[in-house]
Amino acid sequence: NEYKSYLRMFAKESAVVGGILISFGTGIISFLLTYFIIPQLSHLFLAANLSGRDLNKRHNEYRVPEGIGVIAGAIYLVCLFCIIPFYVLHSEDKTSTDTMVTLSLYLSALLSICCMILLGFADDVLNLKWRHKLLLPTIASLPILMVYYVTYGNTHIVVPIPLQRFIACTVIDLGVLYYVYMGMLAVFCTNAINILAGVNGVECGQSLVIAGSLLVNSLFALYYDVESGLSTGGYWRDHLFCVYLVCPFIGASVAVLLYNWYPSSVFVGDTYCYFAGMTFAVLGILGHFSKTMMLFFIPQIFNFLLSIPQLFKFIPCPRHRLPRLHPEKDVLTMSTVVFKASDLNVVGRLILVILKTFGLTKVIYKEEDIIITNLTILNVVLRFSGEMHEQRLTTVMLLIQVVCSVLGFLIRYQFVYLFYDNLFGQ
Repeated sequence: NEYKSYLRMFAKESAVVGGILISFGTGIISFLLTYFIIPQLSHLFLAANLSGRDLNKRHNEYRVPEGIGVIAGAIYLVCLFCIIPFYVLHSEDKTSTDTMVTLSLYLSALLSICCMILLGFADDVLNLKWRHKLLLPTIASLPILMVYYVTYGNTHIVVPIPLQRFIACTVIDLGVLYYVYMGMLAVFCTNAINILAGVNGVECGQSLVIAGSLLVNSLFALYYDVESGLSTGGYWRDHLFCVYLVCPFIGASVAVLLYNWYPSSVFVGDTYCYFAGMTFAVLGILGHFSKTMMLFFIPQIFNFLLSIPQLFKFIPCPRHRLPRLHPEKDVLTMSTVVFKASDLNVVGRLILVILKTFGLTKVIYKEEDIIITNLTILNVVLRFSGEMHEQRLTTVMLLIQVVCSVLGFLIRYQFVYLFYDNLFGQ
């Protein structure tokens, strides 16, 4: 028995180390392919009129290729397809049920991400309405939800310790509500990346910080399980799954960021935002750490909550909410929207009072018109820090993302025992 236990431990260590090395190698290949292919194909986007002007530049007469995220997404999928043989060969028993289940989860993840890339590119080409943008991630998440249902099917959640005295139980079965939650998670992740955009490098930058945080989290969990001899409760396979998927994403995103950084020579488009968001949703759902993942989305959650009044038309919403260029100074200032007081209903007026009280928007009353700054985190940063250059604004946003990720790690690994008994309790 001791000999068999040693063999199982050795096989697990071999699978983890081999999986990490393969993933890192695939990430490098993903970076190189994306970096060298983007310049080769950019002219095709211009020829197809998939381009736009950079509104935050003084000299913006030239057209910039748009929707380049589809290149990164395609290369990402190709890299993950190439991993499949290694993914299967590292299994102890190629014909076991566990191997089949793991492979089905892997393939369903690829299918959902592939669907979202396709739908995102359709958005770049057809300029879909917001109601469609809420529906598309729901459709794309169906493969992973169905595979989750026929494999794990676990819809139980652990009740946080402070709530157990009121609920009188430690575990709750959410049933179908758990699948509703996972579907909503996919919708949130894709659109949360999409609405925090409009400044060179911010889409790729925020996605890279989140992906890097997920990678560090999974590597720590694998070290905790394998090297220290302690246990993550059997979830080491989920974290290895995360490493497999996130490394090629980081490689492709770094390459895209080099072209999308100020001054941007390409636009990533909605395709990249949907691609990144669905990748994170897949990792959170199939990796069984959606709560941990949301800790790395703190700026996106704040931006989404702040944007709700405009997204749901309680307050008028313009087509573009990105910061406005001050051409003389070559800096970005807060963008505004103008509307009549009569355009607001009771809920809109109440929301406006709350936002003004907390200083989240600047309100100017001018005769019958009301002028407010658009409800985005970018405008909030400019409101409290003053006007700044576009590159500096992106840098500040990425620093905020990094700080929030550090806060997320602090909550996850230092304050977890205030809510759960186990460090890796799900």
